[in-house]
Amino acid sequence: MADKPKVLIVDDKESMLKMLSTMLRDDYEVRTFSSGRSGVHAFRRDPADVVITDIRMPDMDGMEVLHTVKQEAPEAEVILMTAYATVQQAVEAVKAGAYNYLTKPFEPDELKIALEKALERKQLREEAQILKEQVEQRYGFANIVGESEPMRQAFALARKAAESDTTVLLSGESGTGKELFARAIHHASARASRRFVAINCGAMPKELIESELFGHVRGAFSGATKDKRGLFMEASGGTLFLDEITELHPDLQVKINRAIQEKEVRRVGDTVDLPVDVRIIASTNRDLREAMEAGQLREDLYYRLNVFPLRLPPLRERPSDIPALVADHTGPLPLPGARRRGLPAGGRRGGLHALPRGDGQHDARLPAAVPPRGLEAHRGQRDARRRARRHREGELPPPDAQVRRGRRSDPPPGRPAGRGMRDACPPQAGARSLPGSDGNAAWPC
Repeated sequence: MADKPKVLIVDDKESMLKMLSTMLRDDYEVRTFSSGRSGVHAFRRDPADVVITDIRMPDMDGMEVLHTVKQEAPEAEVILMTAYATVQQAVEAVKAGAYNYLTKPFEPDELKIALEKALERKQLREEAQILKEQVEQRYGFANIVGESEPMRQAFALARKAAESDTTVLLSGESGTGKELFARAIHHASARASRRFVAINCGAMPKELIESELFGHVRGAFSGATKDKRGLFMEASGGTLFLDEITELHPDLQVKINRAIQEKEVRRVGDTVDLPVDVRIIASTNRDLREAMEAGQLREDLYYRLNVFPLRLPPLRERPSDIPALVADHTGPLPLPGARRRGLPAGGRRGGLHALPRGDGQHDARLPAAVPPRGLEAHRGQRDARRRARRHREGELPPPDAQVRRGRRSDPPPGRPAGRGMRDACPPQAGARSLPGSDGNAAWPC
């Protein structure tokens, strides 16, 4: 059975304490105190979910109780009661953090509803905090694997970028984790409570990406049957991540440059500019100066984006991170029951031996793909050793005997007896389905 919510009641009138305790004790764990000071001491020892307190009391009034409770436990809710209500006092109470303000005398249902709503709000705030912590764990800097010196430098710069609200330009080869860093910067910034919106600038044609970024009005083009908000507006208050910014058409680069400078966008087919408050994080896997010289990136946009540059090192510059990356993708080491499941004795460390050697032209995605290949190679070698052992021990006939025995077996339907499988096929006939197999099985010619 779930524990009852805790309610702490403070009032200098004993009759009010008995009445409220009788009213609430079936559904709540109720504690009552006849002075504000004793109630605060009890709250410090064992915090309650909701505090119900009178305002006018001799030693410590309800406003002092409210301030003390909010200092000790900001997540606790406080309901104030008074027989001398004034509008000014009610406003001050709400500003100080009170959830509700009840005027005596009040109906029992009025208090019960206020108490239920207060507990519901507390629960929602706790769930929101849990979700926030889960998001930070998933998208925060702690989720990015790397202990090498180049990665430590990248983390230090990224955290500085998160403290400001400036435009960030992430550069690095494909697979260096540019979007991971962009998300981590967003979730560590003051904009973490708002949306993070990402778009790959090279994934859409010019006609579509313009509408996607800036939105459009009804009738702007064929198929525009209603108004649409662009990603700049969807990310308002948050962060817009422009991945592979050099892939944008020069005409769109002009519009993005203006949107960053003026903090306003104009939808396709519209005649007015709409204000937006969005932080831009852009990324590229190319040398931007070379892109400018080739005419693929406007110089004014380059300087608009290159306010806070951050280069992410490729994996070949941080080989000491490879074991941690493999462990992150394949799970903890060692694994229980590894031998029973055909894994190397050291858990999944066998996948490390399959990583390529040489100049290290690979990125951080590679450890996710290589260990399974290494494990399959290990299983193949294990099966070959088992077959060789069984041949030696006589459990299986020699391999050449198996081949000879196979040739003496009855030929499949449609195949002439006494001829090899390849001899039974006309030249360049390719693979054919076996009769009765519905085209699902084939033997090669």
